[in-house]
Amino acid sequence: MPAEETAKIGVFSALSIGIGGMVGGGIFAVTGLTIELTRGAAPLAFVVAGIVALLTSYSYLRLTLTYPCEGGTVAFLIKGFGEGVFSGALNILLSLSYTVLLAVYAYAFGSYASILLPFEHSQFLTRALASGLLVALVVVNLFGTQLVIRSENFFNAGKMCLLLVFIAAGLAIPLDWSRMTPSEYVPPIELVAGAMIIFLNYEGFELIANAGKDIKDPKRTLPIAYVGGVLITILLYVLITIVVLGQLDFKEIKANSDNVLSVAAHSFLGPIGVIVTVAALLATTSAINATFYGAGRLTYSIAKSGELPKELDRMIRGQPLEGMFLFAVAALVLVIFLPLNAIATMGSAGFLLVFLAVNYANVRCAKETGSRAWISMLGMAACGLALLALCWQVWRVETTRPHLLILVGMIAVSFIFEIIYRKVANRVISPSVHRVDGPERGDIPDAP
Repeated sequence: MPAEETAKIGVFSALSIGIGGMVGGGIFAVTGLTIELTRGAAPLAFVVAGIVALLTSYSYLRLTLTYPCEGGTVAFLIKGFGEGVFSGALNILLSLSYTVLLAVYAYAFGSYASILLPFEHSQFLTRALASGLLVALVVVNLFGTQLVIRSENFFNAGKMCLLLVFIAAGLAIPLDWSRMTPSEYVPPIELVAGAMIIFLNYEGFELIANAGKDIKDPKRTLPIAYVGGVLITILLYVLITIVVLGQLDFKEIKANSDNVLSVAAHSFLGPIGVIVTVAALLATTSAINATFYGAGRLTYSIAKSGELPKELDRMIRGQPLEGMFLFAVAALVLVIFLPLNAIATMGSAGFLLVFLAVNYANVRCAKETGSRAWISMLGMAACGLALLALCWQVWRVETTRPHLLILVGMIAVSFIFEIIYRKVANRVISPSVHRVDGPERGDIPDAP
């Protein structure tokens, strides 16, 4: 049956997948961190990070058009690099990066939820609330998967409406623009480095690839979803950051870094500012739900390809939940033991490495995908330079230097696991990737 007859996802839904994936809990968690790192240049930092995402979205667009499949990034990496240790390790690194995302979202939930409780804000309270949410949502996903799926549109619509109210109200009140003048900027290298530490705010556009085979009129829909989604997200992030900088001074921002959007909203909306806290709780809950839902499928896809133990390609209650359990346990460990800036660094670096590889995969497949290879090469360079700037920023501050060891550990674990697994598992690597050049969607030829 032709793809068009079974496709269900139109322009608006595809755009919602991308924007919903990007405008999740991250913006609530790391806006304060971004301003701490880049000061008045924070709006520009979001633009810089967005440009890297925009360049990479071109590679995703061309690969999704040519190889639509549920595997998404997993399949693209196998397509670009073959079925060896390198692509397998990158897919493990992708899984670890999603674990980090869960931790960031949970941490943000804990920070904002603590505002509503009659207790003094503390790291213990934040971590306790974050851990509680992760456990609760595992139970919900186990017994109410359909409820999770149906609730996502409600959560996404709610958070977007409340964020737009925050932006409109904040811009309607006079802002202090002096905090956004070039005199308040950090040096360019620190600006780029700070932008990359919060790059994980943009990773969500790659979720569109997982729905590639269900997209209606992909040649029209996918460019709007990928490019339009990233551009809209850049605009939202810039406006949110302008409102925060215009309403709070740097001292207030630093003192309330973990929940700065809520503090900013209360500064100009009074008690009504609680809507931003509600938006944060909706956004983080929605983001964790969506990541749990996708996490099981990510590990399921990798396991189906033979690159993870076969136990992870089993169904529980009709859903691939074993991967979700692993993600939840790992995220709990990160939330309990690591500070937010370390978690953000790990996640951003992981996604930058994976996106660099996807850009290169598209360069290798440029003839098949009909791509302009130079755009993907530019995306490679942007991801590489961004990663170097991030590492430099972490290294130059003595207190954050150990975070590089965590990043090196993530990469090492990915490769060591893959090498050992291939030696002992005796499984056949068989990626499920298809192209749309005929009614039968034949297998993709080998990578050039």
